[in-house]
Amino acid sequence: MRRPATKAKRARSRPPRRDPGRSRPDAPPPGLAPDLLVDLYVAMRRIRRVEETIAALYPEQEIRCPTHLSIGQEAGAAGVCLALRTSDTAVSTHRCHAHYLAKGGDVRAMFAELHGKTTGCCGGKGGSMHLTAPEVGMLGASAIVGGSVPLAVGTALAAKMAGTDEVAVAFFGDAAMEQGVTHESLALAALRRLPVLFICENNLYATNTPLRTRQAGSDLAERAAGHWLPGVSVDGSDVIAVYRAARAAVERARRGDGPTLIEVKTYRFREHVGPNYDIDLGYRTQAELDRWMAREPLGALARRLERAGVLPAARRTALDVQVEAEIADAVAFAKSSPFPEPAALHADLD
Repeated sequence: MRRPATKAKRARSRPPRRDPGRSRPDAPPPGLAPDLLVDLYVAMRRIRRVEETIAALYPEQEIRCPTHLSIGQEAGAAGVCLALRTSDTAVSTHRCHAHYLAKGGDVRAMFAELHGKTTGCCGGKGGSMHLTAPEVGMLGASAIVGGSVPLAVGTALAAKMAGTDEVAVAFFGDAAMEQGVTHESLALAALRRLPVLFICENNLYATNTPLRTRQAGSDLAERAAGHWLPGVSVDGSDVIAVYRAARAAVERARRGDGPTLIEVKTYRFREHVGPNYDIDLGYRTQAELDRWMAREPLGALARRLERAGVLPAARRTALDVQVEAEIADAVAFAKSSPFPEPAALHADLD
């Protein structure tokens, strides 16, 4: 007759107990549909390749407007905008390409706008810093530091007065936290419990001036407490973390519980304005850039989804090919489109 296993032996024979609050590294992120995860990847891939294409085309001198690229910052735009409805609105900054694309702006219209053509989203008059697509809720962009913030607050106030559950988003950089209008807007939004998300993309630099030389603290989300609204800080290299934070803030706003400030800690890889790298200017180091590039958001998501079986390499390659075809078509469309007639200079001035 076999003797029963001892208590110690039985304990050793059991599989190790897994912390229920943690997921396996190769498991799909809980609570997120596979289609959404793929959409997040495609959104970031489109942004990355559009901006890399702009950088490649810029020396041709057919794009004559200044361009502020957000290569490295794609997770903020994708994670926030995919948490929104089409009817929700967004207002952006001079670094608006990613927000326009993530909100659903047309790629053809964007490239045509950068080339100054009549088929551009602003008829060739706005250029890189003023992309607009109201049909998908992209209300526009302001090149004034902090200029997006009161516009989004006004849109949120209008939505509340109209009795809708639409949510407004203000994208802005860390330098906008030093503008009085930003704090006035935070205070008003909190007082009126407005349905607005304040998305601060903290890339550590205002042009070439580091955050550490401009502000006493580096955690900008803490500024929300002074205006009696929640402040959340998220890793801008993790688009899933950004999406979760944005979705929670959107749900809070739709319930009528008011605004949220989300600080997306991120980093731009290229120069402040233009297609090149700028390490030679001396305001940041190659080592710092290398650290951020090693954890860039697009590759991180691709690896995570491949390990989880959500986006195998073959399917990812097929999606990448589709994005490339979309961009090639947009560039050809822009180059073949006509320039505005001189009389158009005096139109749209009312």
